[in-house]
Amino acid sequence: MLTSYRATLFFIMGILSGVLVLAGCGKKDEAGPKPGGSPEVGVIVVKPQRVTLTTELPGRTSAHLVAEVRPQVGGIIQQRLFIEGSDVKAGQVLYQIDPATYKAAFASARATQAKAEANLIPARLKEQRFRDLVKIKAVSQQDYDDANAALKQAEADLASSKAAVESARINLAYTRVTAPISGRIGRSTVTTGALVTASQPAALATIQQLSSMYVDVTQSSAEMLRLKRQLASGLLKDNAAAQARVRLLLEDGSAYPVPSTLKFSEVTVEESTGSITLRAVFPNPKQVLLPGMFVRAVLEEGVDDQAILVPQRGVTRNPAGNALVMVVGPEDKVEQRLVKVARTVGDSWLVSEGLKAGDRVILEGIQKAKPGLPVKVVPFGSKTDAASAADQQPSPAKK
Repeated sequence: MLTSYRATLFFIMGILSGVLVLAGCGKKDEAGPKPGGSPEVGVIVVKPQRVTLTTELPGRTSAHLVAEVRPQVGGIIQQRLFIEGSDVKAGQVLYQIDPATYKAAFASARATQAKAEANLIPARLKEQRFRDLVKIKAVSQQDYDDANAALKQAEADLASSKAAVESARINLAYTRVTAPISGRIGRSTVTTGALVTASQPAALATIQQLSSMYVDVTQSSAEMLRLKRQLASGLLKDNAAAQARVRLLLEDGSAYPVPSTLKFSEVTVEESTGSITLRAVFPNPKQVLLPGMFVRAVLEEGVDDQAILVPQRGVTRNPAGNALVMVVGPEDKVEQRLVKVARTVGDSWLVSEGLKAGDRVILEGIQKAKPGLPVKVVPFGSKTDAASAADQQPSPAKK
């Protein structure tokens, strides 16, 4: 009986071992590497292309014209004649200052002028009579000279009184504070009943013209020197329009629809920051741009007719921090090549040294591409497309 028990136990153990072996073989078949030769890599062929290089600089907007409204005579504000935040026209009355004292001064000046005009008449007639009498020796030369001097003094008094009238008239007109420019006016700093003085430091209000906007950005002097060297060497070609085109990105990342050109470059370098101020003027017909907004200006620096671009996924770094790419050599063997990258252009690196036209740069299968290893070359993207098509095929039904 013991013998039969052992036989049954060995039989059961044999069946279990067979099942485990079969299961292990199945997993091995599924997980094991596919038989084949060289690993497959996806490559692109380097082709020089024409690229417009740009640089993105931060900046602020400012109004094209700004005027601070200040009184030119002193007095009490009687009325404020505008709505804060509205558009005003040049010459529109904004404030009315109490004109009573200026009307009185104007009337007094006119009275003084009338008196001077009245005094001038007898002085002129006396001078005319004495002029004829002195010729016949009816009056002395001294009498004529006194009459002539009295006429000159009366004429001077009249001229002085006319100037006083004009000054009083101007001061009376200044009691009506008008807008110096057309634009949008901000908040008022004074109210009705406030006392103001002539040419006071605090503005009553500020008017800003928003139909055009300045955008001031800063660029480092080192970047400016680099750009000039590249233009001088022929590496970059200058814009044919002689003025760099500028595009604008708003605070929310959206693009401003109206482009512009660079209008002005500061001639001195800011000592504290080592930067140069650049200015562009943007039309603002819908008044999307407001003074003080933070924006990013995209400036076109120049054109590189023989630019070599490599997608960023194909460029890695060695432990020393140097950029390198994997390329396929003439015998379809992998080569590791150091390159110099100048800047990013979209999702690619602009390579200045290390690659030439016709080089095949590996973008897919880089993990399998070891230096000196022969590989099977396929165009970049075809490997991914084939894998996606295989994934989309329906799996066969299990029997």
